[in-house]
Amino acid sequence: MPPRLNILSGFRALSIQPRPLAQPCVAAQARRLLATDTTSNNASQIQDNNFNGVLRAKMEAFGQVPQEEPAPPAMSENEMALKQLQEAAYGLNTYDPEVHGHKFGVPALPIAPDMNHKRRYDTVVEQVTKLLMRDGKLAKAQRDMAMILNHLRSSPAPKINPAKPLIPGSPAPEQLPLDPVGYLTVAIDSVAPLIKIRKYAKLAGGGRALELPAPLHLRQRRRWAFGWILDVVNKKPSRGSGRGMFPTRVAEEIIAVVEGRSSVWEKRNEIHKKGTAVRANVFSSRMKGIKL
Repeated sequence: MPPRLNILSGFRALSIQPRPLAQPCVAAQARRLLATDTTSNNASQIQDNNFNGVLRAKMEAFGQVPQEEPAPPAMSENEMALKQLQEAAYGLNTYDPEVHGHKFGVPALPIAPDMNHKRRYDTVVEQVTKLLMRDGKLAKAQRDMAMILNHLRSSPAPKINPAKPLIPGSPAPEQLPLDPVGYLTVAIDSVAPLIKIRKYAKLAGGGRALELPAPLHLRQRRRWAFGWILDVVNKKPSRGSGRGMFPTRVAEEIIAVVEGRSSVWEKRNEIHKKGTAVRANVFSSRMKGIKL
């Protein structure tokens, strides 16, 4: 019996090879994707802006002011350092004074010989701090000096005694607490002695020393004056314990000096009177051949 004819069985002997599809360009696909993303992002951004505008208008109509969105975070220090390293790798200048600026300003040129980091404090403050120092503890002396200046700054205006005037050119009493460094300088310079008594052994006859007045330099005058102030402070009884007791007593004594209530004024007047009395010894015959 002959087999039945089937059309599908005839195609089994045929070999069909499909045509290969053309590969699309990668660049074209990328442009298409980017264009699609940009279009979608723009559309969503427009919708968000419209929604925000409508919402802001409604809130303003009800008297409510919407809060502004926080600004994006600034660049961190590490990111700025990495950026500067990249600029330096390309040979660029990583520091521009006009852009970055200066914290304390640029000093005028030429630089003075006394402009040094070791002389950054006022001369009076530095000298008084060294006089306050004990056993080489400079940090403690600086802390005491800061407490003294803070007490002078927060104290009321002093009442000047006309019988004991301050140094000429000093500011008004109402302005002294505004400048605690100037306050300290005025107090020390006002009671600083102009002379000291120098003794020459066995020149007065009978084995006695011959006394002569000798002028003092500015730093010497201030050292003598603050030494007298410290002597008065150390003789006063303490009113308590704590690291702030000694600076408080020193500051109160400085205020007493400015107001004319301190006993330092008597020491200054005494040494000046004695210098006036012994100034005749400068022309004594016993001083011939002696270098003053």
